[in-house]
Amino acid sequence: MLAKPTRILLGVTGGVAAFKAIDVARRLMEQGAQVQVVMTEAATRFIGPASFQALTGNPVFTDAWDTRVDNLMPHIELSRAADLILVTPATADFMAKLANGFADDLLSTLCLAREIPLLVAPAMNRQMWENPATQRNVARLAGDGVELLGPAAGLQACGETGLGRMIEPPEIVEATLSFLAPKPLAGRRVLVTAGPTYEPIDPVRGITNRSSGKMGFEVARAAQRAGASVDLVAGPVALSTPWGVRRLDVRTAVEMNDVVMSLAASADAFIAVAAVADWRVANVSEQKIKKKPDGLPPALEFILNPDILAGVAALPDPPFCVGFAAESEALEAHGQKKRIAKRVPLLAANIGHETFGRDENELLLIDEKGTTRLERASKAELAARLVEEIARRMPARAAARR
Repeated sequence: MLAKPTRILLGVTGGVAAFKAIDVARRLMEQGAQVQVVMTEAATRFIGPASFQALTGNPVFTDAWDTRVDNLMPHIELSRAADLILVTPATADFMAKLANGFADDLLSTLCLAREIPLLVAPAMNRQMWENPATQRNVARLAGDGVELLGPAAGLQACGETGLGRMIEPPEIVEATLSFLAPKPLAGRRVLVTAGPTYEPIDPVRGITNRSSGKMGFEVARAAQRAGASVDLVAGPVALSTPWGVRRLDVRTAVEMNDVVMSLAASADAFIAVAAVADWRVANVSEQKIKKKPDGLPPALEFILNPDILAGVAALPDPPFCVGFAAESEALEAHGQKKRIAKRVPLLAANIGHETFGRDENELLLIDEKGTTRLERASKAELAARLVEEIARRMPARAAARR
């Protein structure tokens, strides 16, 4: 959700993906944005202005000579009334106009006359995208400070597969929200773990837990929105990677430890959200374990898994470490004891152990000075508040870490 009222001017150009702009507008409005749509004449061949007007409640503009603007200058007034321009889809032709300063219709003219940020989501055939002329235009736009969202690779309307497909509406909205968010972690590197680990017993059985990874993924998303470069080390979960986050998938606690330790030295903050198994099976069977004739269960031997959080905190020059705890009783006492034992400056304890898989949570932040309660909210909101707390508590020297 946007932190403050935001007015977005949504530009729609003439590509097959124009119909997806409806979904973009809807999702932006769900996040609290006011949306004003401007369409090119070609865009109206793919989708009618009435659809956008019905959704947004605002008249749609297509004509540079529109008399609904008192001074007959919609190319000036529309952008002055907005906080950001988002063009989706952005065709090769429209990007060429932007790159070379052409202004032959309302949308291209107001983009040229703007004093606000411009984001574009390219959408075109793979050969159009790969054409040297398009790539020159892309480089020029990036050099001019235009933010490019995508494109993605995949199946295209022409039946071909390759780079040039517009990224999906949820990604466009996520990227827009990220662009608009305050950046208290700008220049920082943040390492996050999320989800469960899976410890095999044999080729078909294993030991795991109920962690969905939702909280860890929201923390990674919030850190990226706050301006950090984020590495997300994820156990086996069924979640989409947050926009702008580098994801590294692992399966076991040992694998997670190896990846985390390889990245920790360059991190400014390490947020250990994953529910890591304390033990793993020492005598993993190479074949599926069969039932015994006497009905007795197999004898499993367990060994201790590495304590990833404590291991990172014990490094000679550790990042700012944040742990998570799920306790069923004496939350503050057990949490403080765990924080001290692992030698971390901040611990986030779940208030109530029934948090796995749910979309809401409540946290108790524990540090050397005492506790701070983050009241029940969605995990996305809690993650944003947690990242704000981390940014405020991180030592200034962390900004120089690489």
